[in-house]
Amino acid sequence: MLTTIIVILVVLIAALLIHAAMKPDNFTVSRSASIKAPPEAIFPLINDFKRWTVWSPYEKLDPEMKRTLSGADSGKGAAYAWEGNGKAGAGRMEITNSVPSSLVALKLDFEKPFKANNTVDFTLAPAGNSTAVTWAMHGRYPFIARLMGVFMNFDKLVGKDFETGLASLKSAAEK
Repeated sequence: MLTTIIVILVVLIAALLIHAAMKPDNFTVSRSASIKAPPEAIFPLINDFKRWTVWSPYEKLDPEMKRTLSGADSGKGAAYAWEGNGKAGAGRMEITNSVPSSLVALKLDFEKPFKANNTVDFTLAPAGNSTAVTWAMHGRYPFIARLMGVFMNFDKLVGKDFETGLASLKSAAEK
């Protein structure tokens, strides 16, 4: 009886590991919102890290978070580093590409609670009297993350934050 239980457990663990190994090794999380404002009104809110406190959901994770701005004031070369509590973690992001009123691309490096290097794109596209804004993050999905992904949905977890941020961006831009 004990041997049967051990064999079943080994088979289940092997199946779990194989399932995780079969998942893609890259990920994309993307959310979009329609904002009733021209791209020119929305773009500065994204292109300038000083203005992220108005709309970014990550700014609210730790009221005591230490923030350091460096590089350009806004646009390409602007950088933002943070260090906060367990929820906020620590890391750095830098604007790598800035196309007025249409694109802000970032290099995003997490140090805590885990190391990760991702890219983030904010795209803005006019749509009648509104602007379609898309927030997307792309990166590698190492095996340990794929294994954790069997039990939790990374897209839903991060996507919820993106939806909250886009709703706040909408409120700020539509004022």
